[in-house]
Amino acid sequence: MDKAALASALGSPGTFGQSQFAFMRGNAFEAKVKADGGKELLRLLGIDDPAGALVPDLAAAGPEGRAARTALALREATAAGAWTLLDHPLLALDVAGSPAYVEPDAVVVGPDGRWTVVEIKSFPMIDASADSSKVGAAARQAAVYVLALERVAAVTDAAQVAPGILLVCPKDFSNLPTASVVDVRKQLSVTRRQLARLTRVEDIAAALPEGVTFDLEACSADELTAAVESVPHAYAPDCLAACELAFHCRDRARQAGAVQTLGRSVRGELGGLTTVGGVLAAARGEAGDPADPAVAALRRAAALRAEALAGTAGVPEAGVCR
Repeated sequence: MDKAALASALGSPGTFGQSQFAFMRGNAFEAKVKADGGKELLRLLGIDDPAGALVPDLAAAGPEGRAARTALALREATAAGAWTLLDHPLLALDVAGSPAYVEPDAVVVGPDGRWTVVEIKSFPMIDASADSSKVGAAARQAAVYVLALERVAAVTDAAQVAPGILLVCPKDFSNLPTASVVDVRKQLSVTRRQLARLTRVEDIAAALPEGVTFDLEACSADELTAAVESVPHAYAPDCLAACELAFHCRDRARQAGAVQTLGRSVRGELGGLTTVGGVLAAARGEAGDPADPAVAALRRAAALRAEALAGTAGVPEAGVCR
């Protein structure tokens, strides 16, 4: 399902994403790294004769065809025993029982049959060091590519996938590419656990109410709204940075007065109190079990607030010196 298109049809389009300037800068830097058949990229790998490296054509019809063509190119490169650069290969990864297609910036196959994921980013590497949060995000992203590569390597003789990726960034404040090897073994183990815990798509579909569909062409806006309303949501402010339907779910949560709009930590501390109205009623002593620690804390906070307000009732407001 195209969640971005669904959010637009519901009247709550997502507005997050990379800025156009950053997107253009990233594309320009990647084009520089891959210019002349990837000569600069191969130089960063320490290849003596970049002109002798193979750059196979990966064009094919549809994602299934591109993934099959990539797998064939990887096997041919491994058998050839020569440096090979795969520009934007397409790899298939099983996610909760359904194929998901991922596209790394590049994959390099060495003469020894080792496959290395190359991730090209436009953030700078200053004094051979880059921002740790950005490097971590790149490592988590690349770990997915490595997992997809391992699936192809499992059926390819003499192939092995490197546990580290080659991260290519601008050097210092210039546009000159530089590279560093980033170990992603920790991210690989985390991603494997996360994928293993995912609920299968068939189980999710079986839990949907009968007749529910999100077909953008066959359903009107009202029908799509009703279909989305029939499915439980678990909104949190974190969703605004990752989900196209975040604004729609936030509106639903606000209309319901759900405490999730205040954040996961607040939601966890309030226990069984799930609405803002219920929280205020518990604080005023109109509802809630006094033995509940959350209710007791709210009433204590309300008493302290009332005491503070009473203490400032007779204090005049500060004037302004002119």
